[in-house]
Amino acid sequence: MTSTLTHRQKMLTFAGILLAMFLGSLDQTIVSTALPRIVADLHGLDRFTWVATAYLVASTALVPIYGKLSDMYSRRTIEVTAVSIFLVGSMLCGLAGEFGSLPVLGDGMNQLVIFRAIQGLGGAGLFAMAFIIIADLFAPAERGRYQGFTGAVFGTSSVLGPLLGGFLTDKGTGLIPGVAGWRLVFYVNLPLGLIALWFIITQMPPLRPRTAPKPFDFVSAVLLITGLGPLVVALQLNKAVYAWTAPLTLGLLGTAVAALGLFVVRSLRHENPILNFSLFKNPVFRAANGALFLMGGAFLGVIIFEPLFMVNVLGESATRAGISLIPMSLGVVTGSMLAGQMVSRFGHYKRWMLSGIMLLLIGLSLLATMPPTAQYHQVLIYLAMCGLGLGPTMPLYTLAVQNATEPQLMGQATSASQFSRQIGGAIAASALGTVLTLTLARNLPAPAGWPAAQQTVVAEGPTLASAAATTGPNPVVRAAFSKAISRVYFFNIFLVVGGFILTLFIPELPLRKSNEGPPVGAE
Repeated sequence: MTSTLTHRQKMLTFAGILLAMFLGSLDQTIVSTALPRIVADLHGLDRFTWVATAYLVASTALVPIYGKLSDMYSRRTIEVTAVSIFLVGSMLCGLAGEFGSLPVLGDGMNQLVIFRAIQGLGGAGLFAMAFIIIADLFAPAERGRYQGFTGAVFGTSSVLGPLLGGFLTDKGTGLIPGVAGWRLVFYVNLPLGLIALWFIITQMPPLRPRTAPKPFDFVSAVLLITGLGPLVVALQLNKAVYAWTAPLTLGLLGTAVAALGLFVVRSLRHENPILNFSLFKNPVFRAANGALFLMGGAFLGVIIFEPLFMVNVLGESATRAGISLIPMSLGVVTGSMLAGQMVSRFGHYKRWMLSGIMLLLIGLSLLATMPPTAQYHQVLIYLAMCGLGLGPTMPLYTLAVQNATEPQLMGQATSASQFSRQIGGAIAASALGTVLTLTLARNLPAPAGWPAAQQTVVAEGPTLASAAATTGPNPVVRAAFSKAISRVYFFNIFLVVGGFILTLFIPELPLRKSNEGPPVGAE
C-alpha cells in the first residue's frame, strides 16, 4: 500500500486530488454568477433553478456509491472516472444550445440542465474521493494537517468562484472567437482538470482494496438514487409556490421515504451493502455524523441568508453583499488549516472541535441580534468569527470517523460523513427558508409597497436581493427582513447547540500512527 511511497509521490498525488476537489468546489460558486446571462441567452427563465438542482441531486445521491466503489476497486480508477465524467459534463455544459434544439434533449436550457446532472455525477466523486485518498496516503496522527488543506481549498474557491464567474461572463466574450463569455465558466474546468488527471494517472498508486471485491449491489444503488433524488428536489422546491403540504411536495417526500426504507431493508440483508449499517454501532461514527448533519445546516444557514440582510436591510449592492462573504471564507480557510496543524502536532481533536463551535455560537449570536442600523464592517467581523468557528469542522469530524474505522470500510465511512454534511445543509436550508417566508408573511403585508410577484418568490434569495438592490429597501421591507433574518439565525443557533452536544459524546480515541486499523475502544 502507501508505506512504500516516497514523500514526493504522496505530495504529487495529494496535489492532484486537491486540484480535482478545487474544480468541484469552484463549480458550485462560479456558475451562480453566470446564471442571469445564461438564462437570457438560452431563454430559460422558467427553468433557471433546475440548473443548480440537477447538479445538487446528482452530486448528493452518488456520494455513498462512490464511497462503496472505492472500497471495492482501485481508488485511482474511481478518481480518474469521477474527474473524467466531470470534465465531459463541463464540456457539454459549455456546448449547451450551440447547435439549437436537439432530438430528445430539447432546447439549450434543457440541454444545460441534463448536462449539469452529468457534471454532478462526476462532482460527487471529487469531494468524496479526496478525503478517502488522503486517508490512504497519511496515517491519522499526521492526517489532520493535510485534511486542513481541504477546508482551505473550499474557502478559496468560494472567494474566487463568484469573482472569476463574473469576470468571464462580463469580459470573456471574444477571448475565444465566437464563444460567449458564460461558456468559459464551464470550459475553464478543462485545462485544470487535465492537469489534475495527469497528476493522478502518473503519480497516484492504484490503492487497491485489501480483499477481493464481492458483486456490487445495483438494486440498492437504484433504490438509493430513487430515494435521494426526490428528497433533494422536494427540499429545493420554492415553498412559497409548492408548500410542504402541496401534492407535489408530499408525493416527492413519500417516494423518498418509501425508496430509502427499501434501501435500508435491503442493506441490512445483503452480503455486500452500499452502506454497511454496522458502522452505526461505532459511537464515534454515530455522534460525528449527527454533528456533521447539523453543522452542514448551520454553514448554509449563514451563507444563504446573510446577503439578504446586506441588500434588504442595510441597502448594500448585490456586489458588496457577495464581497461580504469573503471574511467568512477566509475564516474557514484559517480555522481549517490551523486546527489541522494543531491536531497533527498535539493530538486531542475534540477540544478543537468544541472550541470552534463555541466561537461559531458567539458569531451567530451576534448575527441574530443585529439591529437594522448595524454597520457593514460589524457584519464582516461577525462573519469572520463564524468562519473561524466552522473551519475545524471541515477536517476534524472526518478525521475522527476515519481514525475509528476499519480500513476495509474507510470509503463507506468517509463518504457517509460527506453525505451527512451535504444532506444536512439541504434540509436545513429548506427549513430555514420556510422560517424566513413565514416571518416575512406576517410582517410584510401586500399593500406595503412590495410587489405581489416578488412576494411569491420570497424564498428565492438571489431574485429578491436583485430586486431590492435595484429599488432600495423601504422601511417596511427593511424592518421585516431584519426580523425575519434574525429569527433564521436564532433557529440556526439551535442547530449549532445540537452539534455541540453531539460532539461532547464523541469518544476521543488516540490518533493512530499507521493505517492498519482502529485503536482499541473504537467499537
